[in-house]
Amino acid sequence: MNYLAHLHLGGPQPGQLLGSLYGDFVKGPLAGCYPPDVEAAIRLHRRIDAYTDRHPLVRTAVARFPAARRRYAGILLDLFFDHCLACCWDDYASEPLPQFTARVYQALAAEAQLPGRLALIAPRMAAQDWLGSYREFAVLERVLLNMQRRLSRPEGLDGALPELERLYPALREDFRAFYPQLMTFAREGRTD
Repeated sequence: MNYLAHLHLGGPQPGQLLGSLYGDFVKGPLAGCYPPDVEAAIRLHRRIDAYTDRHPLVRTAVARFPAARRRYAGILLDLFFDHCLACCWDDYASEPLPQFTARVYQALAAEAQLPGRLALIAPRMAAQDWLGSYREFAVLERVLLNMQRRLSRPEGLDGALPELERLYPALREDFRAFYPQLMTFAREGRTD
């Protein structure tokens, strides 16, 4: 799962929202470095990632990609599943997406000490409404280009957008089958 899904699954409180994002930026043991609600959300983020990676529906989705692309299939699925979530947000959330994303951006802006790279990207994330923009399939191209800049083998994502477009109907169905199960898993693992 990518940013939007983690934020949706992690809980509505500011500390939960922060921890849901921190999970991508904070590595290693937590040992009281952050407030308890933030650390609980980081731990949930990690459990969500582990659950997702080993889930049979996700493995089926990964297997849809050509063998040469499988190394990057997890990255592509995370991104595509956020697109699916944004597109059908009202099926999974009672709060409208623009209100939800505004709360996320407000929580980020109110936090004085964001960890590592998150401190650098949070202002752009809010200014460009990264989370809400996932509704537009064309936005995935920009996100993929940004991802390529951070990879040691960026050519692994060359041609990924047309591939996602070709696989769109099947991957969308994979998302629809998987996400409700993931919501249940996250809800049971959350400490509200």
